[in-house]
Amino acid sequence: MNSIVGNSKSKSMVEKSAQVIFTVCAFFAVLAVVSITAYMILSGTPALSQVGIAELLFGTVWKPTAAEPSYGILYVILTSIVGTTMAIVLGVPIGVFTAIFLAETASKRLAAIVRPAIELLAGIPSVIYGLLGIMLLCPAMYKLEQVIFADSSTHQFTGGANLLSAVLVLAIMILPTVINISESALRSVPSSLKAASLAMGASEIQTIFKVILPAAKSGIVTAIVLGVGRAIGEAMAISLVSGSSVNAPFPFNSVRFLTTALVSEMGYASDLHRQVLFTIGLVLFAFIMFINLGLTRILKGGAKHE
Repeated sequence: MNSIVGNSKSKSMVEKSAQVIFTVCAFFAVLAVVSITAYMILSGTPALSQVGIAELLFGTVWKPTAAEPSYGILYVILTSIVGTTMAIVLGVPIGVFTAIFLAETASKRLAAIVRPAIELLAGIPSVIYGLLGIMLLCPAMYKLEQVIFADSSTHQFTGGANLLSAVLVLAIMILPTVINISESALRSVPSSLKAASLAMGASEIQTIFKVILPAAKSGIVTAIVLGVGRAIGEAMAISLVSGSSVNAPFPFNSVRFLTTALVSEMGYASDLHRQVLFTIGLVLFAFIMFINLGLTRILKGGAKHE
């Protein structure tokens, strides 16, 4: 009897200690988010009043070191939006279909070869993607650019370092995240759902797209959210293949993303120029928060209807 009481007290102490530890960790997580948000707001807002919101957010000329400096970042914002969207449009379908292949149709031997290769992609540093883009992708894009604009007298040739190259690199970089998480979500679907669908006379393809995919929707949306986060936050790889010039986000234009603007200029910026770069960081932060909150709402909405 005494041993039972002792074990009960010991278990109660462990549970209380774990509760305290988890509460402290949760507090610091919330504190970190609040601190980062407050810091970004305090650091990013002064330039808005000095330059002007309209000129800063809707101006198209970026010449921070000129005799009469201009700080328009509209093209930088549009480049991040367009580039991220194009990368998601390219990468997500490929990633989801690859996850379906690995989870539902691939043989064990083939899956054992493909899965480690995908996991290896996730471990490659981003700068390596950029270097491979310079060596392999940019020359191919330059040849394509020369063919398309052979008769143009106004096009500025980029040597292959343009928006299209950056989008392709980003699409490849988000594949491991989308594939791994989507595959896990697909494998977590109860086998009874698949068996019931097949028993009702549905084909394998119908079962995958009408039963398994909807059941795994929450996990797939999570994969997309993480893929978007990596695409938006990537700087090193796309700084090597995008050309890093402030232009309108057309496929064969040399462009600059929000992240590459910070990376390329923060080292030598000072005074108002530096404050504007913090404002760019605030815009990037708000952009990521908006997308995460929007996709989370979609996810919760989908969960309520299930």
